[in-house]
Amino acid sequence: MLRYVVLKYCFSGGIEPKTSMKIAMIGQKGIPTQFGGIERHVEALAVRLGKRGHDVTVYTRSWYAPAKRRFAPGVSTVATPTINTKHLDAIVHTFTSTLHAIRNGADVIHYHGVGPSLLSWIPRAFAPNTKVVATFHCVDRNHQKWGFVARTMLGIGERAACIFPHQTIAVSKTLQSYCMNRFGGDVVHVPNGIEPPGRIGTEVLAKFGLKKDGYVVMVSRLVRHKGAHHLIEAYQRLQKRGLTRGKKLVIVGGSAFTDDYIAELRAMAAGNADILFTGYLKGRALEQVFAGAYAVVHPSESEGLPIAVLEAMSYGKTVLGSDIPENMECIREHGMSFRNRSVPDLTRKLRVLLDSPAMVATQGANAKKFVTANYHWDDVTRAVEKVYESLFVPERNPKRMAPHRTATAALISAKRPKVTA
Repeated sequence: MLRYVVLKYCFSGGIEPKTSMKIAMIGQKGIPTQFGGIERHVEALAVRLGKRGHDVTVYTRSWYAPAKRRFAPGVSTVATPTINTKHLDAIVHTFTSTLHAIRNGADVIHYHGVGPSLLSWIPRAFAPNTKVVATFHCVDRNHQKWGFVARTMLGIGERAACIFPHQTIAVSKTLQSYCMNRFGGDVVHVPNGIEPPGRIGTEVLAKFGLKKDGYVVMVSRLVRHKGAHHLIEAYQRLQKRGLTRGKKLVIVGGSAFTDDYIAELRAMAAGNADILFTGYLKGRALEQVFAGAYAVVHPSESEGLPIAVLEAMSYGKTVLGSDIPENMECIREHGMSFRNRSVPDLTRKLRVLLDSPAMVATQGANAKKFVTANYHWDDVTRAVEKVYESLFVPERNPKRMAPHRTATAALISAKRPKVTA
């Protein structure tokens, strides 16, 4: 049952701390993160909530990560059954994880993604003392890997994410507006985050034959809507004209049931020694590739709020991204953009990027300051914790809450100490 006590609800709208909550995270593939933006989000959030005294269970899929009773202070991982196929994996794992979380007496069940949110009605119906939260990470039905049936179900999942939970969180202002305009109700904006990097080595660069500032990089799952094919075509156009300034193109990422697409990308780059596919990288390897890059390109056709872009900026890198609203939230003032899906415009902007090292250095330094001040995981965690706390205030409507939007916004926008680029 509940393991916390709400001490006092202030007339000013504040909530004083409680002892702890038993929190279940459902929808992610698991932690530690092997790949995936949602997985990075959940891991960063869970570890910090654990340090803040909460009991956090992160549900994993055994094919992705093993269960670990003590993953980090206050954080454990539990593997529940699933069927590892493209269409059944997420929903079956969500179902078995939801049943386990209810039996385990979770105070808060937090669903990540609109697909998993399809089942957020279960704890509302069968665990009335449990509070339900859903984070809307992306309009997944726009992703080209899905067929008609899957897109229909994901569309229903969007409505479920905004209707069934006690509170819905959106990771971007664009998604917040989308949810509120389409489904009504109150949706809180709490973005993805970053943690500024520390000291970073270079041994991974040597392994791949790379030199610092000698390449541009794209970091993403290799699915069609991420736009890697646009980037390869643009790079090759410049290369044929001798305009790449000796810079290589590095593509970091792997398959998400998209082996055919990866084969298509490799065929596009066949015989080109200056285009390198590294596969998925994580931890120190990914840090070093980010840190050593001249610049980062993110040509995605649709997003939620791309963690890869925020992370690139935290390394002091200029990001060239498609001009979709979710990217522009990050790079409008501290990056470069090109017209979404336009290879000619991407080619032009990539040339400007390669021809302008002084501008790239200045933009990157400003980008680092911007994301450190506005997108730090510590601030994100406090904002999410505030959402959880507000759900247990007796005076609030138990069906649809509006948890301290002003306080949450203040946490996110609070300026952190100045950093040296």
